[in-house]
Amino acid sequence: MSHHLGPADDTGDEEGTSRAPVSRRRLIGWAGTAGLGGAAATFLPSPAAQAQAQAQAAGGAPAGLDRAAAGTPAARTDGTGTPVFDPVRPPAVPLAVRSPYLSVWMPADNLAGTWPTFWTGRTTAMSGIAQIDGVPFLFLGAPNVPGHVLRGMVQRSLTVTATRSRYVLEAAGVRLTLTFCSPVEPADLRRQSMPLSYVTAQAASSDGRPHAVRLYFDISGEWAHADSATKIRWEQKETASGGHPPVTTLRCTPSTPKELAEHADTATWGSVLFSATWRAGTTWQIGADTTVRAAALDKGGLADTADPDQPRAINDHWPVFAFHFDLGTVGRKPQSAVLSLGHVREPAVRYLGSPLPPLWRSHWPSWEPMVAFFHADHDAAEVRTAALDTRVRRDATRAKGPKYAALCALSLRQAYAGTELVSRDGEPWAFLKEISSDGNVCTIDVAYPSMPAFLYTDPAYLGALLAPMLEYAEHGGWPKTFAEHDLGSSYPDAAGHNDGNEEDMPVEESANMLIMSAAYALRADGPAAKAFCTRHYTILKQWADYLVDNALDPGYQNQTDDFTGFIGHSVNLALKGILAIGAMSRVAAAAGNRQDGAHYRAIAEDYVSQWAGKAQDPDGRHLKLAYDQPGTWSLKYNGYPDALLGLGLVPDSVADREAEWYLTQVNQYGVPLDIRHSYTKGDWEMWTAAWLREHPVSDYLIDALHAFAHTSASRVPFTDWYDTVTNRQSGFQARPVIGGVFALLALEA
Repeated sequence: MSHHLGPADDTGDEEGTSRAPVSRRRLIGWAGTAGLGGAAATFLPSPAAQAQAQAQAAGGAPAGLDRAAAGTPAARTDGTGTPVFDPVRPPAVPLAVRSPYLSVWMPADNLAGTWPTFWTGRTTAMSGIAQIDGVPFLFLGAPNVPGHVLRGMVQRSLTVTATRSRYVLEAAGVRLTLTFCSPVEPADLRRQSMPLSYVTAQAASSDGRPHAVRLYFDISGEWAHADSATKIRWEQKETASGGHPPVTTLRCTPSTPKELAEHADTATWGSVLFSATWRAGTTWQIGADTTVRAAALDKGGLADTADPDQPRAINDHWPVFAFHFDLGTVGRKPQSAVLSLGHVREPAVRYLGSPLPPLWRSHWPSWEPMVAFFHADHDAAEVRTAALDTRVRRDATRAKGPKYAALCALSLRQAYAGTELVSRDGEPWAFLKEISSDGNVCTIDVAYPSMPAFLYTDPAYLGALLAPMLEYAEHGGWPKTFAEHDLGSSYPDAAGHNDGNEEDMPVEESANMLIMSAAYALRADGPAAKAFCTRHYTILKQWADYLVDNALDPGYQNQTDDFTGFIGHSVNLALKGILAIGAMSRVAAAAGNRQDGAHYRAIAEDYVSQWAGKAQDPDGRHLKLAYDQPGTWSLKYNGYPDALLGLGLVPDSVADREAEWYLTQVNQYGVPLDIRHSYTKGDWEMWTAAWLREHPVSDYLIDALHAFAHTSASRVPFTDWYDTVTNRQSGFQARPVIGGVFALLALEA
């Protein structure tokens, strides 16, 4: 992990910057009644959402769709016109969030009036317009349509679950339910490997009268590249799916792709796929933004044609990729349209000079049948994702209440979307990008805080993440006795560091690998756990022995919170190293080596006893930041593995004193990371809340993080680094480390 922040869009063509004055579609022409931006929100934990998902999991209608149309609580406002946010008002709403390069968000409360953005804040324009009895209403994005003044649909609610963001909007007697679903598919790597996300629209009468309804959607070429001067190509393809309606895909790609490279954190190769399941009244068109949008409204449909003027720059008449659905006369029974958004790349990454294909290529010969399968699988995916949504909400509510459930709902897609699945000689590997900091490949101390989300949903996925990290240390040429920090300086090129020149974190990364390996082994079935621990025993023992020599009193070195700087004699880092030695006792036991298990357990017990004395502040009330710094303190989130692995090493008296101390150090929006700053890390707060789960500080930390997420003016994908006084982002966004929110649920996994 690095203190460097993610790059802002350096092309000078974001909305609201140099591009805004010259773009015809920047001048929004609509008159809406719903407030935009940072309008106040009403928090309403809704059992109705859980009931909907349970009904769907049992084979009922898709969750929240028919019910929303029938006027259930999901369609209410707070009585003032302010939309209801259930169970949280996200800092930014996840729309299509599936991989490091398919990560699109809405940085505002309302869907209409603001462009969606890539996680960096760069515009990835998407428009949505409904024609109700001939009158156009905007429901998504901020387009300008020459000759038309667009009224705005009133947003009634936004419901966020672990896999979907569901908006309910109303206008002219019609209710529109728009659902953005990015599936998370535990224990199904084939489906999890698909870099695709659903958009489902359902329209129904809300006043009991019939209405003529048409829906228009488009995306811009900005989805294909971060530099709007880049030339792109496009095509339309029709794909049959046996026994299911055909799928139409509008595809765009850079005309001169640069394979396995990035520009402003966006892939410079691969294709954007915008697809729709065919239904009567479906048309499509590729062309200039204002031309296509005006045609849809003026003619009641699109021309089924692609502009022949290609390749051309993204900002040259702003080509858009559009679908139009004539739903006919709509009554109380909803009429629906199903679309998907995707980004496919071949190869996906490079490992030590060898290109690796995406894992989905092990199941489909090309993207076309994969997209057809994804659309044919829509109804079944609704059932699976609703069941997962229900499980997360139920388990999290039982663990710590509705605010904790809200944080889990907001975090799961983001955690998974920082990763992607590839095939390495037929073996599934998961690669992780260090999003919005260094951009490294498979950064160990980014995977580590993410771990709880994967342990809770699918421990095998954690195994797939560990695989390349272990393989590189074992066979890739890593020259040092401690664990590497990452597999490459710049995603997606895992070039390694065979010269040893990297951001060394010796105790940090060695301990992280041991703790993650032990956690995986404890949750894998017996044969798989033994095979894993036996296969990797040599390297894990090497790292454990390094910690035996270095963990009790770490020298001056870097650690995961590197934005705070190097530190010597760190109490928190020492605790992590000691618990990792204890973790090695678990690994040894799983591998059948009882003698080693007893050896490492004895060392961990001896070290933790010494640590507790050395770390105690002279006032007797708390532990120090560093052994040689009396009067200091820090958040000892590294106590969490003691609970996660059931080690029982940290004395209860030490944990209790720490918990009491943290309650004396609270700010409005959390407990600072340490005495030096007012900022904190949300992932580490949740690790601490899980470690100290029986103490009141646990509830405070959850409430404080929820308050930050629910009210912060920093409208970016859920940040893990924020200020506990100002309630604003300090740095980082959209990172997979937010999977640390699942720390409490991982204890029960």
